[in-house]
Amino acid sequence: MHRSSIAMRTPLSTALILLATPATAFAAEEGGKVNLLSPNGGLMFWTLLIFIVLLVVLSRYAFKPLVAAVEAREAALESAITKAQQDRDAAAKLLAEQQAQLDAARAEAQTFIADGRATSEKLKASMLEETRAQQQELLERAKRDIENEKLRAIGDLRREAVDLALAGASKLIAKNLDDAGNRKLVEDFLASIPAAGTR
Repeated sequence: MHRSSIAMRTPLSTALILLATPATAFAAEEGGKVNLLSPNGGLMFWTLLIFIVLLVVLSRYAFKPLVAAVEAREAALESAITKAQQDRDAAAKLLAEQQAQLDAARAEAQTFIADGRATSEKLKASMLEETRAQQQELLERAKRDIENEKLRAIGDLRREAVDLALAGASKLIAKNLDDAGNRKLVEDFLASIPAAGTR
């Protein structure tokens, strides 16, 4: 870039010098008075010649670097636009991938939540069933215990009734009977009477 600016300055300065030379020469010939409104063939010739030379010099040394610089700038802009487009496409693709991963993670979390709920419901049902079974077992055991206590109480009452009957009978007869034989007789009699709970 530095070389091209130096190359452009040299022809431009040369062209300016050439432009100034005929006008100075013409002014010297006319005695210092220059009338720009009156047509002068020599001045027009030199002006046209300088314009053509300047055009050739500029087209050779100035226009080419300018066009090359503009084309390079245009290429750089196109490259930047293309790169920006590629970056935007890559960002959109990355965003789509991130969105897909987020959706997959959300679906997986929903699956975990649903599985956890199902497991919780199964555990709850299992615990309820186990609790019911334990309650039923406790009820059955309580019924058995009550039945055993009832039978034991009935047995105790029978023995006490036998003892009372024997004691009453011995006082009534006023003599002591054989304990074992009398007991057997009363127990047989009481066994023949149905219990009040079995009616």
